[in-house]
Amino acid sequence: MLARSSKLNTLSRDDYCGRLNLLTPARVKEAASEIKTGETAPLDLPSDVPAQPAFGRQVFHHEIKPLREGKAYDDIYHMNTQSGTQWDGFRHVAHQATSTFYNNTQSTDFTNGNEKSHKCSVHLWREHGFTGRGVLLDYKAYAEAHGIRYDTATRHAISYDDLVEVGKWQGLDIRPAAQGGAIKPGDMLFVRSGWVKDYYARTPEENAELAARENGTWTGVKQQPEMIDWLHDCYFSAVGGDAPAFESWPTPESYLLHEYLLALWGVPIGEMVDLEKVSELAKKNKRYTFFVTSAPFRTVGGVASWLNATAIF
Repeated sequence: MLARSSKLNTLSRDDYCGRLNLLTPARVKEAASEIKTGETAPLDLPSDVPAQPAFGRQVFHHEIKPLREGKAYDDIYHMNTQSGTQWDGFRHVAHQATSTFYNNTQSTDFTNGNEKSHKCSVHLWREHGFTGRGVLLDYKAYAEAHGIRYDTATRHAISYDDLVEVGKWQGLDIRPAAQGGAIKPGDMLFVRSGWVKDYYARTPEENAELAARENGTWTGVKQQPEMIDWLHDCYFSAVGGDAPAFESWPTPESYLLHEYLLALWGVPIGEMVDLEKVSELAKKNKRYTFFVTSAPFRTVGGVASWLNATAIF
């Protein structure tokens, strides 16, 4: 696997936006035509959700600081950008066998005093722009309609064939446009597994117990050659899901989809994206494409960012 790594050699030396480069002014303008009703849906969960993040990550903490008691206040956030809704940046996961990050970046390029270097920094995404057409594949709604039961706190893998069937059910041909399908270069993919719905259905104690598991399991898209080929050939500018790892976790294979998406192709990964209202609006409007605008942190040297994103129908 990981045979597509040779594509790294064709990159501009100073490219750290990856497939966000597909979001050209012409494609952004075309994506704006997706706005029909003006209805909006936030794609970020509240800052303190999940209350206890998985993988041992820090809990979000918010302080209010008085400037003049009763008259003026500031606030302070203590946070890990990976603890809630997030874009995984290109400094997050390397190609594991070679310890190489996107565009031949090494960890020493952004550690040991080089943290503020521009190599694979998320602030470049903001400067380029992160706006385009979103596509929802609502696997949860499809599963409910077809009597498919699963727990999103298990390693339930959503296969490529599953997504094909979801697309058919939605009236969407998920093949890339070059093959006669409906997916356009630069589209942002969002897969709804129902993790957010399950999170709110559980008690706080149940969620905390699940997050504390040493070897936590989570639903997500399946690690398989068909999925890799599809994700590559569609030329998504970004992908995202509502579960903690986008891909089924932990991987049963010798590779991570994170390696392909982040390190080899330069595709931002959204995790714990709130797709509940998007699902409602898609069902109401009978269409699963929409306009998306995101404002990642303009933090020089940043590894990841909250989405700060909105879907507009």
